[in-house]
Amino acid sequence: AWYVPCLASLETLQELCRKENLRCKSIGITNRSLKSYEVEYLCDYKVEEGTEYYLVKWKGWPESSNTWEPQKNLKCPLLLQNFLSDKNEYLSRVREGKALKVRNHVKALKPAVADYIVKKAKQRIALQRWKEELNRKKNHKAMILVENTVDLEGPPLDFYYINEYKPAPGINVINGITTGCECTDCPAEKCCPKEAGFILAYNKRKKLKIQPGLPIYECNSFCRCGPNCPNRIVQKGTPYSLCIFRTNNGRGWGVKTLQEIKTNSFVMEYVGEVITSEEAERRGQLYDNQGNTYLFDLDYDSDEFTVDAARYGNVSHFVNHSCDPNLQVFNVFIDNLDLRLPRIALFSTRTIKAGEELTFDYQMKGSIDLTSDSADSLSPSRKRIRTVCKCGAVCCRGYLN
Repeated sequence: AWYVPCLASLETLQELCRKENLRCKSIGITNRSLKSYEVEYLCDYKVEEGTEYYLVKWKGWPESSNTWEPQKNLKCPLLLQNFLSDKNEYLSRVREGKALKVRNHVKALKPAVADYIVKKAKQRIALQRWKEELNRKKNHKAMILVENTVDLEGPPLDFYYINEYKPAPGINVINGITTGCECTDCPAEKCCPKEAGFILAYNKRKKLKIQPGLPIYECNSFCRCGPNCPNRIVQKGTPYSLCIFRTNNGRGWGVKTLQEIKTNSFVMEYVGEVITSEEAERRGQLYDNQGNTYLFDLDYDSDEFTVDAARYGNVSHFVNHSCDPNLQVFNVFIDNLDLRLPRIALFSTRTIKAGEELTFDYQMKGSIDLTSDSADSLSPSRKRIRTVCKCGAVCCRGYLN
């Protein structure tokens, strides 16, 4: 389904709810907040006759209801801290010497400073809501965090989180498999990989032991083995808490791990809409004109299908390119043995430290046609011009294509 964003602002919706005495938890209007006042964020500051005042935005109330309140009445130390931090951040960036100016014995923030503080407050709230939405929708235990200390960019407006492939009409990503292995202690002689003509992909520590290019066959929903089977890794989802963060070198959003990741560990799956290659070519031309795309060819056996993660995807949507990556692409088969429709899994190529950005090479086999979140990137196979690479690696090739 295609979604159309609401054209009314949050403030307009809140004002309508209060006017009609309606409740709407998703926009902050509840029985408690309908007639109560809670500080949402602080907008401005001034000093009059020796008393400090803050302009307060009340949670669930439109901005037209903002009021000036003396500091002694405010019981929100974290919001006060955020206010001062945002003010100092702005001043450090523009290198202004003073935060205050004096007119008729009234001290007040410069309008540009107050405007920035309000934008940062709104951004902080929007990113918090987005983080909560992502964690509601994910199907794994690890947490997803969101961070932007670089600019005023908020959540992407046209991105919808999904946990598995979203097939286009006419495409079946489940081929009706009805049998599984009979193992009670995998891997046995006739376990799933052996039946497919390959070796088990994981060792006893549940780490990858096969070379890039070889497929992974995991036990499926019809296998006799239980959830603790050592051949069930990708299907359980990412085990690591990850953070979607804003990069400081023009590459848009990126993803970093919040936990150390050992070599050859499963990190995440790449998901999106599954479309035909013909549809991918049509979309690719549109994406090229926009300067970005997230097309990923499923070319393990043929190039009949493509995954498009531009509008629907998971955390992998935000993973950037590097010419010296720490992730590698592998094709995985679980409940679908159709060689044209493998699942795409990203495994670590080395130990990745907590706080380190996750990357993979967009030109490695199985990952062609995927670009970063940066608006100046183009699809490697459909580009009209060469795209400069910003990965910063010592071995950087200079271009994404």
